[in-house]
Amino acid sequence: MNFSLPSKNVKLIFSGLVLMIAGYVLMIGGGSSDPNVFNPEMFNARRLVISPLLVIAGIVVIIYAIMHTPGGEGKK
Repeated sequence: MNFSLPSKNVKLIFSGLVLMIAGYVLMIGGGSSDPNVFNPEMFNARRLVISPLLVIAGIVVIIYAIMHTPGGEGKK
């Protein structure tokens, strides 16, 4: 059975998805159940820096996995 992407590329796509999911999970929380109480925890470095970087890294890995052709294939 022939697939359009080699197994290495599919593994890279799944690893990119895992990176993106990890980034979104790190963004969860920081809210307050009482609307009159401010929770400064929502503005920590994990939510503002690390999680967006993980999401962007996941997107880059997925784009690389889709665009990458293994050595020798695609060259004529």
